[in-house]
Amino acid sequence: MPERPLLSYHPNPLVAGFYRRLFEHIEVDDAWLRAVRDAKARGTVVYVLRNLSLVDFLALDHLTKRHDLPEVRFANDLGLWLLEPMQSGWLSALRRRTGDGDVALLERAVLGRASAALFLKRRPHLLEASARGKTEGDRLIRGLFDVQRRSADRVLLVPQVFVWSRSAGSRSLNLADALFGPSEWPGNVRAIAQFLGNWRHATLRAGDPVDLKEFLAREGDGATDEVLVRRLTYTLLRRLERERRAILGPARKPIDRVREEVIRSPKLQKVIADMAGEGAKERAVIGARARAMLHELEGGLDMNAIAALEPVVANAAARMFSAVEVDEAGIDQLRELAKEGTLVLLPSHKSHMDYVVLAWVLYRHKLPLPLIAAGDNLNFFPMGPILRRAGAFFIRRSFGSDRLYAAVVDAYVRRVLRDGRGLEFFLEGGRSRTGKLLPPKVGLLSMAVDAALGVPTRTTWFCPISIGYERFVEEKAFVRELSGGEKQKENVRGLVRSIDVLVGHYGRLSVQFGKPLSLGEVLQELDGSSKREGLTAMSPARRRAVVTRLAYRAMNEINAVTAVTAGSLVATALLAHNRRGLPHAELVATCERLARTLKHRGARFSSSLADSHHPGGIRGAALREAVDLFVRAGNVQAHQVGAHVIYVVEPERRMSLDLAKNGIVHFFVARALIATAVLAAPGPPLLLATARERVLSLSRLFKYEFMFRADATFERIFDEEIAAMTADGELDRLVLGSSEGAVGVAPHEDDGRQQIDLYARLLENFVEGYRVAARGLAVLLRGPLASRDVVRRAITTGRQMFLAGEIGRPEAVSRPALENAYASFVDQGYIARSDDKLWLTESYETASAVATIESRIEALGPAARVR
Repeated sequence: MPERPLLSYHPNPLVAGFYRRLFEHIEVDDAWLRAVRDAKARGTVVYVLRNLSLVDFLALDHLTKRHDLPEVRFANDLGLWLLEPMQSGWLSALRRRTGDGDVALLERAVLGRASAALFLKRRPHLLEASARGKTEGDRLIRGLFDVQRRSADRVLLVPQVFVWSRSAGSRSLNLADALFGPSEWPGNVRAIAQFLGNWRHATLRAGDPVDLKEFLAREGDGATDEVLVRRLTYTLLRRLERERRAILGPARKPIDRVREEVIRSPKLQKVIADMAGEGAKERAVIGARARAMLHELEGGLDMNAIAALEPVVANAAARMFSAVEVDEAGIDQLRELAKEGTLVLLPSHKSHMDYVVLAWVLYRHKLPLPLIAAGDNLNFFPMGPILRRAGAFFIRRSFGSDRLYAAVVDAYVRRVLRDGRGLEFFLEGGRSRTGKLLPPKVGLLSMAVDAALGVPTRTTWFCPISIGYERFVEEKAFVRELSGGEKQKENVRGLVRSIDVLVGHYGRLSVQFGKPLSLGEVLQELDGSSKREGLTAMSPARRRAVVTRLAYRAMNEINAVTAVTAGSLVATALLAHNRRGLPHAELVATCERLARTLKHRGARFSSSLADSHHPGGIRGAALREAVDLFVRAGNVQAHQVGAHVIYVVEPERRMSLDLAKNGIVHFFVARALIATAVLAAPGPPLLLATARERVLSLSRLFKYEFMFRADATFERIFDEEIAAMTADGELDRLVLGSSEGAVGVAPHEDDGRQQIDLYARLLENFVEGYRVAARGLAVLLRGPLASRDVVRRAITTGRQMFLAGEIGRPEAVSRPALENAYASFVDQGYIARSDDKLWLTESYETASAVATIESRIEALGPAARVR
């Protein structure tokens, strides 16, 4: 943005130095500049600020001059002598000011097409008793009405919000507030103190301008000036508050008041009454238990703690990540929604870093921080107190049958959203150890939906967020758990051991925002209705349907906006071949083929990966950087053979790369299922109906493995993918015998075959993993067994199958894949489950019947591994 040299707009060296020292760090975004310049182009600009503030006035004067914007030639209750302390301005300061005189000065400035600063309110408090009787905005607004009625030029009122403190203020009044004014409406003393404490991180925002000519034409019929003043003042104050709220969020209540409101929740009181019966003593005991639960879980967001932690996090991020890429358009969208509504943030959960990363991104982008639902496994010293002050509230991993605890959590979530505070929780419940999204758990989401329905005057927006890593900070721990190791409990010892991650190299970090969802939109998807009465009058079954649809829509959005990084692309290419090594040229060619499909699917690409000079292309340098990242981590070996570089991934390192591959595998699942079905014995060509049946069987088998689209039926998705693969030259529509409904691999210089083979290889480890799970069912021939023991023995079986050459992918032997397979086998009727015990159903109680399960799965895969 263009700026004028400092002394060119302020020749007074004293004032110029003062400005340079104090106001150069104010964050001014392009939106503010555009708003003021657009208003200037339309007419005369009047800057409107909420309450009288010397600091705001000086900062505004600096910025308007610095950016060549309309300069202030009037300011009520301050006077321009402040800008000329060594000149004749002192004479102006000695003159007595009157209300009529101020109105005349304002009218003269505006009629002369100069700008003015209009402070609407002046809140009296003990240390500024002289404020009483001073001019407020009402008389001045009436003066602007007179100016607009006499002038053909338009007067544009542009709301201005300076934020000198990240504290949203409190709804309680203490002695400091009485003396100095509350933090959100400070007197001069407190305003200066806030400025001095935050002058390097101050923020300026502009609200939507009010065209005074249009306002009078719209509101003026039959209304007195007194009424018009009230209407205009309300409009301006509301727009000012919207901008302030978008940065700070709502004012916070004292913690003891929040506790009382939570405990008095009608639903919680009903649960206490039901559990206590008629006895007052029993009710008191259960009430005390509820208070203790609330005290254990509640969050205590402290912006001073956040400010202290920010440089620590920024330092760690700079060491750990080569870059942090943030979806700026998504940030702007959240900012707009935060002005009027309440945000429920639904990020993906693949690392403990997610808590820190998202809070850090929001803080740096001047958005209000939410309260964050965290597992109580993180509530240990010293992490617990730190996370609590960063906004975390701790809940149990499972509520079980504890009705009182569930009611306390529900009441707390309701209170948070009713107060307009943002909320953040992970729909997946826990961290994904595989890199793929986990199926949603809707407990907290259901509570948030109920709370949103209870606030009909304000929209609650559910905001899906993808947080992606090229390498996971917990990579070693995840690989150990995936390979059969037990999850380590979080504690101080683990925290100390994990400090070495701060010096690791994890590539790029990406934060992307999906389309925010409202309950009205979800209801409209379900039955074409989005009326408010349709929301509030829903039956319990209907409400469950809305919650479920919302959960899966959010997960689909997270998948859709996940950024494709060079690391995820390289990892996928390195795992999608069956030879010992992959030459660099073939790696690049495979990445380019994958990128073509991703472009067709509308995937977002990391800014470092996309080639700005060749639309649709990818940067070779980014691929080399990603390979180097994996080489330094020991996951890939690079062998220089003559003029060629060949990359080798040892079997024990494939699981690490699989974490990166799984971050984008969802983009290929639909085509991979079709490719796998087409290549299954006897191979292509085959009837379209047969392909459809095979793909349906595969999608049912992998029901718990992949997140399928929630906005369309299987038939529609299948037809759309067949059409897209045909259009992309990967499949051909054929005539087979007497049927015209057949499909085969496109023969275009073998490119179609290569692409189909590539898709099938992306799914190969999952088919092999389910074969391992089927082979592992043999242990149930002796009787029921705990599911964890079945999985443990299947892992041993899978390792034997890999060493014997029966399967080719060591990453197929994965605990989550086996657990998902057994959940699918229950649905298929192969096994039954109760109280975490598994046993074979009656039809599969023999060794030969168990063997048919593996045979069926093997038959669904390609006829032979593509080499």
